[in-house]
Amino acid sequence: MAASLVDAELTVARPYALESEEVERGLRTGENGLSRTEAAERLEIAGPNLLPEPKRSPAIVRFLSHFNDTLIYILLAAAVIKAVMGDWLDFWVIMAVAIINAVIGYVQEGRAEKALAGIRGMLSADATVRRDGSWTTIAARDLVPGDIVRLMPGDKVPADLRLTAAVQLRIDEAALTGESVPASKQTNAVPEDAGVGDRASMAFSGTIVSAGQGRGVVTGTGAHTEIGKIQALVGEAGSLATPLTKQLDAFGKVLTLVILGMAGIMMLIGRYLHDMPFAELISATIGFAVAAIPEGLPALVTITLAIGVQQMAKRKAITRKLPAVEALGSVTTVCSDKTGTLTKNEMTVRSMVTPLARYEVSGLGYDPEGEITPAGGRDLTALLAVADLCNDAQLDRVTGPDGGVGWALVGEPTEGALKVVAMKGGASDADTKRLGVVPFDSANKFMATLNEAPDGSRAILVKGAPDRLLERSLTQRGEGGSEPLDIPFWEAAIDDLSAQGLRVLAAARKPTKADDVQMDDLEDLEFLGLWGILDPPRPEAIEAIADCHAAGIRVKMITGDHAGTAVAISQEMGIIDDPEHAAVLTGAELEALSQDELAKVVQDVDVYARTSPEHKIRIVRALQSHDEVVAMTGDGVNDAPALTRADVGIAMGIKGTEATKEAAEIVLADDNFATIRSAIREGRRIYDNLRKSVVFLLPTNGAQSLVILIAVVFGLTLPLTPVQVLWVNMVTAVTLSLALAYEPAEKGIMSRPPRGAGGSIISGRELVFVLLVSLLIGGATLAVFGISLANGTDLGVARTEAVLMLALGQLAYLFNCRFLMRSSLTLDVFRGNPAIWWSAGALVVLQVIYTYVPFMNVLFGSEPLGVREWLIPLAMSVGIFLAVEVLKAFRRRGDEHANARLYANA
Repeated sequence: MAASLVDAELTVARPYALESEEVERGLRTGENGLSRTEAAERLEIAGPNLLPEPKRSPAIVRFLSHFNDTLIYILLAAAVIKAVMGDWLDFWVIMAVAIINAVIGYVQEGRAEKALAGIRGMLSADATVRRDGSWTTIAARDLVPGDIVRLMPGDKVPADLRLTAAVQLRIDEAALTGESVPASKQTNAVPEDAGVGDRASMAFSGTIVSAGQGRGVVTGTGAHTEIGKIQALVGEAGSLATPLTKQLDAFGKVLTLVILGMAGIMMLIGRYLHDMPFAELISATIGFAVAAIPEGLPALVTITLAIGVQQMAKRKAITRKLPAVEALGSVTTVCSDKTGTLTKNEMTVRSMVTPLARYEVSGLGYDPEGEITPAGGRDLTALLAVADLCNDAQLDRVTGPDGGVGWALVGEPTEGALKVVAMKGGASDADTKRLGVVPFDSANKFMATLNEAPDGSRAILVKGAPDRLLERSLTQRGEGGSEPLDIPFWEAAIDDLSAQGLRVLAAARKPTKADDVQMDDLEDLEFLGLWGILDPPRPEAIEAIADCHAAGIRVKMITGDHAGTAVAISQEMGIIDDPEHAAVLTGAELEALSQDELAKVVQDVDVYARTSPEHKIRIVRALQSHDEVVAMTGDGVNDAPALTRADVGIAMGIKGTEATKEAAEIVLADDNFATIRSAIREGRRIYDNLRKSVVFLLPTNGAQSLVILIAVVFGLTLPLTPVQVLWVNMVTAVTLSLALAYEPAEKGIMSRPPRGAGGSIISGRELVFVLLVSLLIGGATLAVFGISLANGTDLGVARTEAVLMLALGQLAYLFNCRFLMRSSLTLDVFRGNPAIWWSAGALVVLQVIYTYVPFMNVLFGSEPLGVREWLIPLAMSVGIFLAVEVLKAFRRRGDEHANARLYANA
């Protein structure tokens, strides 16, 4: 493969697959680095080592885009109508609602832009670089392709580097690849098809050097780094409308067409059938439009979601975008990163094997609380001594922000796990001296120390890869001392631990009298045993996954780890049942599939291993092609593009990077996967309450508009004036509409499957139900109006009774709507939601003010009523409540028959 320098980009194709010398030649550089003059010239061509700022629309355009919504059009239409009517107070109230909605959207806009800023903040501030043959420190932004960069422990890699030298170099790439263990680096070329996590000859911008030293040539800066590619993915991922916004948009468009059509028909009938005066007809048409438009619906939706946000915050889920609250309730698939999300990201020794016994270890993470069972003898003591002494990690007690005391690791996670198991077993290095060390090397894959005990005896202690230690061992620690090494026994034990998804390390020792330890000393060892190490699942996540399955939600694990580890963890988590028959897809296999081929298998695969950010987005898109509503969880930079693309992006608040938090709609304050279960439950409750609110709100408008429509069509006196229509709209919106937002979750809410994402916010059956209720309330209003006129009362009194009938009819219907799927003829209807009673009380008080306060009589044309005028609407309201319960009973029976037919056909 030829390497070439492209002046416009200054890049070498696939540098990881080329020998380092070939990369240096391609970039016209060498071990002495670039001259300052060459670097300046290249900086002019390549630009600074920064991620580019995205282009943004002007602020006014971004603000006005939030008015581009059908429901907002309805609001604006209502405002225009009220302006035409000269009702400027209500005009400005409605305009204020529209403007506030736009301001909220404008403030919460720009997740992708903020995610890019978060990723930019991860870049290194400076770099040690070789210029003009000497080492110097420069700002990382001034690095160019061809620069030679030196890496030391703790450094943040300043650009993508093709390594030219690596001494025990290990780099933490968890934020980029999802790997929980630092990656060992070397300088040999790797295959062309190697994924990001397998490119051992590369160091990537933004990752952290855990141990060792290295040197490399810069192959990519700014947008040409792996992090730069992720930034491009975030910008291109695009976010989708939530199911609620889709449903409200469809509903609003249909409702708008219906209202305009009905208004046109009404004008024609009034003009040509009844020859109504033009001014009166216009007034009636405006009254009909005002009555029919549910101008309170957008505000109702926003406030209901805002209440849900408050409830979710109490459950440690912080919402960054209102519709995401409801979208959680319709999630059908949760795609979760493994490391730190499903697992604790704290390596833990789970099992130990010696020649005499197998030991199980309890406890999780870096907390040394736990037990080793069964109780061990000298074999276990020797194994724990290596865990404790051949170890550079340190555990410190720390006090958390809540005042609780915990443990923090200083060092590598694997060594931290060994230090913890030594503490659990009571091992202590207090009186033991370290005289020498052979550091871990990725070529040898082991570490050795020379230690002196208090009695003056010395021993070389070794830990590392089992195969490397077995080939250097002659004996093993048996019951009576050293005995011949049983290689088949150890190979079987290694296979058994590996099959459980455990990372296997081995321990060995050798007595010595030497003053130092050299590689030549590491022969003829005594093999002591094995450790099986795992990044343990969060116990609460296992329960949460079971609850998700019960709710009809699939959980898929997408990780950068190897397939064996991924399968073992997913089985322990309950994601898969049978590991032998589980469908697993690796990044390399996924790469070979087209998007259409991936879409065919994506629903059957629950475990994805060795994946990259591009793969995660492809998986999410493939699921969405089946109309799945996808939630993606994660904490690393590699998760940000997929979180942006998913229907609901969920970031971890404690361990999550800023880029991930900014890309997500929801941030979990406690990093607890189980919080997702609570959030989904809350999302379902919110959607239920939104449906209840809509089903409640629509008959308010339906009854009013039917009253006016029937009066015009049959040439009757209008029972309501436009200003009285406004009063009923206002009083029900202010009082009753919001009461249902506080309804508790109905029984079995997490035992039913997710709702479909398509369709309108109310079904066809519910629409028929709404029309029937509208007829009931509208008919009762016309009846009260007609009875009042027949009794010889004044037109003003009759209209006041009609307004009272509408208000009380809605109050009665509110109790019907508390339980849409079961009967409200139960004492439960009177308890569980105090907001119902506050709303009912407010409605009665406002209606009394409307009826009896003189200036209200002047403003709205109302007149005081006697006791008899109150009794008829009250009696009618009770009748409406009972009649609606009969309708609900028929609905339930119809649903039961439909379900019975469905099961019979199945």
